[in-house]
Amino acid sequence: MVKNDMSRDKPPAGIKPEGGPYRVLVVDDSTFIAKQLGQILSSEGFEVIDSAVDGAQGLEKYKALYPDIDLVTMDIVMPVMDGISALEKILEFDKEARVIMVSSLGKDDVMKKAGLIGAKGFIVKPLEDRKKVLEQVVSALKK
Repeated sequence: MVKNDMSRDKPPAGIKPEGGPYRVLVVDDSTFIAKQLGQILSSEGFEVIDSAVDGAQGLEKYKALYPDIDLVTMDIVMPVMDGISALEKILEFDKEARVIMVSSLGKDDVMKKAGLIGAKGFIVKPLEDRKKVLEQVVSALKK
């Protein structure tokens, strides 16, 4: 017999131990990916508080939302400012920022650089495995 989500033994992954949702900023120039990420996160109780279409806008929004932000999902390849540069700037502003990079397969060198800079995790596009996306998000929140 398969349990459905209504019979959970534990609270959704997006709810903080003290109650209330983790607050997430989604930065991606693909409306489709941003919407998909939002749906995956919302289904687990996370609150997507805003989104941005490039790194520069993501940085501005992070600063405006700080300190009421728990996590950023950051695409790597975007116009205006790429995700690696935005990651660096966000960490300069807030060294405790939790940023997860989102990228297509085959970007190992870029992912390695992001990890060295301070990314807390990686989500691989396409977002076919909801469980893996959530595992990365939950793991990053614990770092």
